[in-house]
Amino acid sequence: MTTTNAPDRPLTIDPRPAFFSAVRTACDTVAAVSPARLSDPTPCTEFDVRALLGHLVAVFRRVTSVAAGVPAIGHAPLVTDVPDDGWGAAARAAVRELTEAWADPAVLQREMVLPFGTLPGAAALAGYTGEVLTHTWDLAVATGQSPDWDDEVVSGALAAIRGKLPAATRPPGVPFADAVPAPADAPFIDRLVAWQGRDPNWRRRF
Repeated sequence: MTTTNAPDRPLTIDPRPAFFSAVRTACDTVAAVSPARLSDPTPCTEFDVRALLGHLVAVFRRVTSVAAGVPAIGHAPLVTDVPDDGWGAAARAAVRELTEAWADPAVLQREMVLPFGTLPGAAALAGYTGEVLTHTWDLAVATGQSPDWDDEVVSGALAAIRGKLPAATRPPGVPFADAVPAPADAPFIDRLVAWQGRDPNWRRRF
C-alpha cells in the first residue's frame, strides 16, 4: 500500500483492479463488524450500521446485475434478510458473483442504465468505486476500524468524484451535501469523503 500524498490522478482505463481493491477493503471491514454494533449510528445519517451493511451488499448485487444488462433503477436499496452474524459471508458471496459478472473485458464497453444516466461499463464501475470506498469509510468510522486504504485507488476515486461534482456547493436535487473543507495534505480518504459532504472528524463526535 502507498502512504504518500501524491497528486490526484484519474483511474486507469480498466477500472476493475481499483474497484476490486475497494471491494476487498469493504469485505474486510464488513467481516470485522461485531453484531453488538448493528444499532450504532453512522456518518451516512439515513443508515445505522445494520442498514449500512445491507446497503453495501445491495450495491454489490446491483453492480452484478448491471453487468448483465439489468437497469440499475428500482433495486431495493437494502438487503435485510441476513442474520446478525452473517454479514461477512453475505458480502463475500455477493462479491464472488460480482467478480464473475465483470470477468469479461467486453462488459466494460456495454451501455449500462444507471439512475443518473446511461454510461459504458468502464465509467459505471469507476463511479461505483467511489461509492464503495465512501460507504466502507462510513462503516469503519462507525465501528472503530482503521482500514489499510490503498492511496492509489482512493486518489483515483477522488479525481473521479471531483469531475462528477466539480463545485463544492451543490444545488437542490443533487444527492450530495456541500463539500466539507479538508486540508490539501489530508489523507486521500478524508478528502474523498469530505468532497461528498462527510465530516472526516465524525468519529471524534462520539
